[in-house]
Amino acid sequence: MSNFIVRKVAVLGAGVMGAQIAAHCVNAKVPVVLFDLPAKEGPKNGIVLKAIDNLRKLSPAPLAVPELAALIEPANYEDDLAKLKECDLVIEAIAERMDWKHDLYAKVASAIGPQAIFATNTSGLSITELSKGMAPALLPRFCGVHFFNPPRYMHLVELIPTAHTEPAILDRLEAFLTTVLGKGVVRAKDTPNFIGNRVGVFGLLSAMIEAERFGLTYDVVDDLTGAKLGRAKSGTFRTGDVVGLDTLAHVIKTMEDYLPDDPFAAHYGTPPVLAGLIKQGALGQKTGAGFFRKQGKAILRLDPAKGEYVPADGKADDAVARILKNKDAGQRLQALRDSEHPQAQFLWAILRDTFQYIAVHLADIAGTARDVDFAMRWGFGQGVGPFELWQQAGWLKVAEWVQADIAAGKTLSSAPLPAWVTSGPVAERGGVHTPEGSWNPAAGRFEPRSSLPVYARQIFRAPLAGEGIVPLAAGKTVFEDEAVRLWTLDRTGLDDVLIASFKTKMHTISPAVTLGLLRAVDLAEESYRGLVVWNPGEPFSAGADLQAIVPLFMSGGVQAVAPEEERLQQLMLRLRYAQVPTVAALAGMALGGGCELSVYCARRVAHFETYLGLVEVGVGLIPGGGGLTYLARRAAQERALAPDMPLMAFLKKYAFQAATAQVSKSAVEARRMGYLLDDDPIVFNVHEVLYAAIREAQSLHDTGWRAPWKAPFAAAGSEGIAMLSAQLVNMRDGGFISDYDYRLGHAIAEILCGGEIEAGALVDEQWIMALERKTFMSLLGEPKTQERLMGMMQTGKPVRN
Repeated sequence: MSNFIVRKVAVLGAGVMGAQIAAHCVNAKVPVVLFDLPAKEGPKNGIVLKAIDNLRKLSPAPLAVPELAALIEPANYEDDLAKLKECDLVIEAIAERMDWKHDLYAKVASAIGPQAIFATNTSGLSITELSKGMAPALLPRFCGVHFFNPPRYMHLVELIPTAHTEPAILDRLEAFLTTVLGKGVVRAKDTPNFIGNRVGVFGLLSAMIEAERFGLTYDVVDDLTGAKLGRAKSGTFRTGDVVGLDTLAHVIKTMEDYLPDDPFAAHYGTPPVLAGLIKQGALGQKTGAGFFRKQGKAILRLDPAKGEYVPADGKADDAVARILKNKDAGQRLQALRDSEHPQAQFLWAILRDTFQYIAVHLADIAGTARDVDFAMRWGFGQGVGPFELWQQAGWLKVAEWVQADIAAGKTLSSAPLPAWVTSGPVAERGGVHTPEGSWNPAAGRFEPRSSLPVYARQIFRAPLAGEGIVPLAAGKTVFEDEAVRLWTLDRTGLDDVLIASFKTKMHTISPAVTLGLLRAVDLAEESYRGLVVWNPGEPFSAGADLQAIVPLFMSGGVQAVAPEEERLQQLMLRLRYAQVPTVAALAGMALGGGCELSVYCARRVAHFETYLGLVEVGVGLIPGGGGLTYLARRAAQERALAPDMPLMAFLKKYAFQAATAQVSKSAVEARRMGYLLDDDPIVFNVHEVLYAAIREAQSLHDTGWRAPWKAPFAAAGSEGIAMLSAQLVNMRDGGFISDYDYRLGHAIAEILCGGEIEAGALVDEQWIMALERKTFMSLLGEPKTQERLMGMMQTGKPVRN
């Protein structure tokens, strides 16, 4: 086997997509050169330099930290084509014009290295047509690679070959996209708009048609089709605004132009309201107006009848919202279908339209039903793919409903469901997803997942309903109660590390979780090479279990909580000083106690999109599980490496992080904030985190792991408290923090500095933890803290009192 190492990437085109693809490459430490036309005025690389500078300002941020923009190398087609020879992957990402792309290919083809992969990033143009006229030597190395916008955050990348693309080229590119850039790769057939945009844009057209039929406004549709339906909270029309209405119209036109014989072709035209918005220059979020417009703090929606914007205050009816809360998919869909409420009828209609569409077109656009479901989940934020939903609701029952609506003329097309839907293996197995694989209509069989070596790193791949894989039921259980499961994998070579997983909601740390983790450390020391704390899905941990703490306090006061608080601190020290390596496998949020738990482990293996922070001030408390102790020790350690610097130079950053509840916006930023260390690996594919964490524990064990020394460290003392408090006063008087925030900040300063002691005095972890406990307990009795606690429990949002 030969390695495919991407030493450098070239991105052709510094527009929105090209620049952000380049940004994500440097996020992953892949050198990148970004090309565009030479500027007519000023520096020749002016177009690219402006695009790079804009990356620092965009929200959501395409870069892990703004400084990474400096690592993107600017270039232009006139002076710098020779740089293409250095690149193992060249991604073209210019505007969606076939003629422009062909002109660019003619210009750069001879400069591309003889082994490099050449890929076009297009949302729907034919890859085969784009390849016409290409040099024979380049043709086997050419394919389509469709990143979804924004490239950093959207998991989906579609990979599209031509008939001439070498299979090995696709395998190499899929491995790079999967493990280096952290993407979920779906292989699509070379049909207009591929899979994601084909199904997703049809869904939007269906929503527009059915909304008009049932008399629903855009705000009501978005409320119905957002989080309540298990989809992206932006819903339908707001998603169109975010994507860009001109982009949306382009994708619709691709379907209109290239699919004249499609059974749904009658609906592939740009809706008049969309055409009207584009004509006015209202292209969505990028122009400030589209289906919606922001006016001050108010959100307005377009009223197409009036041609003006009106308040967007429409919501789902309570009766329909209750239907959507039913966890039984079959009952939920039947209730929508049977209801006479127009909102319920609308929801059933758009789901039915999609079921019919994906069944009719599966064989045309994708290899398997799995590809369609992942494309919609990863590219359009759907919690459950359309085939998965159909299968969960009862395959044959839903098929019967769809057929009945087709016969009654209620659907957007009279095309019947394919025969494989209602007879044969799919009907017999109750759906398209099985433990053996997902349905491939062309082959007439259930096809297993890809066996590329890169997927060996994904112990639990993205799950599909019907496959029957449940992480917390896998492997061998060592111990289990209502709060935790301690277990090992049943894969040879990975079965000698104990795994601890929480069973609590949001993976919060309850007293029972604390006891379970203490048991885990004991068991790991007795029988295993290490301990990994890993929770399937996200978040890693939302922190302390307030639902468990508040009742304890209300029934028994501070005395009831104090033992639990002390036990939590003991857990942190057990993790730090365990005689086997402990590793936190992080993904999503690790807040409050979740952050504290991670920093006390020997190592952290973090997914790139991990957000760490000590956020206790939001509930009127201070970090009480050792978080401030960690920061005080960390500042002293950093100062020891730079003895000419004062301790406060290091401590100040940590004090204000905790006092203002700062949360990292990436794992890279978490490293800069001190919650991750330089030797903590950052993994780009979330499904590889568990594998990497187990290997990290094994590596530490095999290289002679010994727990760190319990060494005292210097504290800033009363002088440090005074300096930090003075700055907090300025923040309070400037209106940046409230009076109670100031009190909490002052308490944090006192603890971080070791209390009213002499500057430079040596303290240990027990000393700082005792200060944490004392302050934590006293704050629990404060009315304003109790207000914040209750507010968070009731609304999930911090109270600023």
